Formats: sequence, C-alpha cells, structure tokens
Amino acid sequence: MSQETSPSRERFSSRMGFLLISAGCAVGLGNVWRFPYITGEYGGAAFIVLYLVFLALFALPILVMEFSIGRASQKGAGAAFEALEPKGSKWHRLKWLNFAGTYILMMFYTTVAGWLLAFTVKSAQGLFVGLSAEQVAGVFSDMLANPGEQLIYMALVVVIGLVCTSAGLKNGVERVSKAMMSCLFVILVVLVVRAVTLPGAGAGLAFYLIPDFSVLTSGGIAGLWEAVYAAMGQAFFTLSIGIGAMMIFGSYIDKDRSLPGETMRICLIDTFVAIMAGLIIFPACFAFGVEPGSGPALVFITLPSVFEMMPMGQLWCTLFFLFMTFAALSTVIAVFEAIMAFTMDSWGWERRRAVVVNGVCIFALSLPCLLGFNVWSDFTIPGIGDIQSIEDFVVSNNLLPIGGMCYLLFCTRKKGWGFDKFLAEADAGTGLKFPAAAGVRIYISYVLPILIAIVLIMGWLPVLCTWFPPLGAVLGIS
Repeated sequence: MSQETSPSRERFSSRMGFLLISAGCAVGLGNVWRFPYITGEYGGAAFIVLYLVFLALFALPILVMEFSIGRASQKGAGAAFEALEPKGSKWHRLKWLNFAGTYILMMFYTTVAGWLLAFTVKSAQGLFVGLSAEQVAGVFSDMLANPGEQLIYMALVVVIGLVCTSAGLKNGVERVSKAMMSCLFVILVVLVVRAVTLPGAGAGLAFYLIPDFSVLTSGGIAGLWEAVYAAMGQAFFTLSIGIGAMMIFGSYIDKDRSLPGETMRICLIDTFVAIMAGLIIFPACFAFGVEPGSGPALVFITLPSVFEMMPMGQLWCTLFFLFMTFAALSTVIAVFEAIMAFTMDSWGWERRRAVVVNGVCIFALSLPCLLGFNVWSDFTIPGIGDIQSIEDFVVSNNLLPIGGMCYLLFCTRKKGWGFDKFLAEADAGTGLKFPAAAGVRIYISYVLPILIAIVLIMGWLPVLCTWFPPLGAVLGIS
C-alpha cells in the first residue's frame, strides 16, 4: 500500500525542480548524440514517427511505474522493493541490478562526458578553425590515444558530479540542474535559429520534418524491421529507465500531482531536446553537403568541421559542445544522486560518507574505459568491441530492458506490488490519470513484456551470430 510521504525525506523545493532534474537525467547522450545520427541512418522524419509511437508504447508506462515505486516507498532503488514487496518475496534482489546499472553507466559515461568537455575547451581555443573532417578526426584520435588528457577531463566530470551531490538535493542537485538545464535550453534555441537560417538548410528541414515512409521499406522487410527495432531501442533507452536512476526522484515528490501527467511532461522535455538537436544538425549538414547518416562520428568528427564553415564558426562550435556538455553533465549529476541515495537508503550512511566512498569507486572504475582506447586497446570481445562498447552493451542491451521488464512485472503481478496498488499510487493527485481500461491493462500486463523481450533478444542477435557464424548464416546476419 502507498505510504505517506516521510517528513524527514528530502524534498524538491518546487515542482519545476522535479521536472527539470528528471528531464535532465533523461536528456543526455541518447538525445543529442545517438538520436540525430540514428535518425540520419534510418531516413529522417519517417524514423521519428516510429520513435514517437514506441516512446508512447514503451517508455511512458514503465517510467510511470518507476516513479510510482519511488513515491510509494519514499525510497530509492536501495530500499524501495523491501518497502512494497509482499512478505517473503525476493523482489528486493532487483536493487543490485539497479546498483550495477547506475555504476556501469557512469563507468563509461564520465569518460564520454569528458570528451565533450575537452572538445568545448578545444573549440573555445580555436583548435578546429580551418580543419577538415579528416583533421578533426586526427584531433579526436590523438585525444583517445592520450590517457593523461582523458584522465583530466574525466576527473573534472566526476568532481562536478560529486560537488553537486555533496551539497544535498535542494542546494546542490536541484539548484545546479535547474541552472544547467536553463542554459541548455537557451543555447539550444540560439543554435537552432542559426542552423535553420543557413542557406540551403531547407533540404535538411525537409529530410528531418517531412516523413517519407518509402525510405523505411526501400530495404525490403529486413530493412523495415531494422528501422523498427532501432526505433524501439531508442525509445526504450532514451529515458534510462530500468536501473533506478529515475526512481529516486519519485521519492522526493509529494502526492499532489498524478504521475502520468508529470511523466508525460518529462517525456515531452526529453523529446523536445532530441528534436531540437536534430534541427541544429540536419540543416547544417545539408547546407554544407555533409552526409547526415555518418554514425557516431557525426558529433565528434563531422560537426566541428561543419560549424567551422559557418561565419563565426568558432562561436557556434563552442556553443554546440557546451550544449552537449550540459546535456551529459545533467545526466551525470542525476545518476550520481541515485547512487548516493542507494547507499544512504541501504546502509544508513550520511551523505558526506556516501559522496566520498562512491566518488573514489566511480573514479577508479571509470579508468578501464579511457584506458580501453590506448593502453588496453587490445582488449575486445568479438561482436561487441572495446571496453567502452562492452560497458555500453551491458547497460543498454541488458540491464535496461531486464530492469524495465522487472519493474513491469512487479507492478502488474499479484505476487509483486500488483496493478491495483500501482494504479492507486500513479493516479494520486490532480492531473492526467493512467488508463484503466481492460484493453490497456491487457497490453501493459501481457503485450508489453513481449515487446521488451524482443528488444532484449534483438540486442543479442548480432553478438550471437558473430560467436556462432552458422546462426548468422541461417538468420542472414553477418
């Protein structure tokens, strides 16, 4: 049964704080790095339509469940399931999957956030002025080959996260996140205005905003399925649901607002940032004749040379990487808070002790990722890749969908928390209510688990086909 809000529990100072910090946790590399290049790879606007459909079908209901577990228990992932699970059940073991998920996410996220911070500094110094994409690629490769340089920026990211969380929820996490997200929105709007007013930007806008569904079927059934799976995966992973990173913020809010409405607003902010990032990238790429589907290299290699071709290119390039850095740091700070709360809820630690111990552990465990591009570059797993790719694979292709499945089962099964208790918590307060129709309940309880299982299986298929070539031959996957 839903518990009353604990008077000793930390609280956001405002509803806006909850929305911006939760959105800040969601807004990250998935929005401003992965979303644009994957949209470019799968045909632009038609892919966005698929993505939005699966965002509503996948992410919204599970995020409502994650917030509901947090608010009902008044705990983060470290103690939420003990508070809500039936007596004698084992749902509380899920907390270790959540703990591992947040830690492994930060083991590579801090390094990539450090890259963005480094590129912000390099751009501000004018290092990219006059460089071609090939020359920018050289700068990026040199940085990856230099563990000392990466270490400096990764350490700065970790320190920023620790300083913000050490100051507490209101004075640290909320205050910094609100300021950072406000700056992010301002920079975003400025960059969008600059991009859409470039000569030749119209073709990029058409590619990005006018759906051409024939693009999805141009590769036959296999190509269509690949696009559908990509949209399913992006919709599921964009909000980082399934590892307890969002649950903690549900425990910091009161019951005056219903959770479906608040979740909808967070998803809208998250999607707004992703769409706006595309409004920067695609008009700029088309204006200067650059391939928009150039994959992960789009941000770190292609775009610096694109911005440098604009008048006042150094300014626009610097602002773009500052925007990217703010997006990454907003996620780092939010996930750090989830990690601190886990240790405080689980073992009764004071915040200062949680910050010191977790700070040392996060820093030490982040080292393999940056060393994986130089000293330990020979360490790879066939079908997955280097250390950073392995860590990303563990989180994105395993812990997120498995965690999401567990939340779903916990909130819909009688041997868990149960659908009725979940619904009562989600709908407490004013605002949009969770659909209670029988058809919706059937979809949530039986269809959605199948869809999540498909995401999990499809994430493993390319790896299994690499390990077992005959399987790849049968399935037509090389």
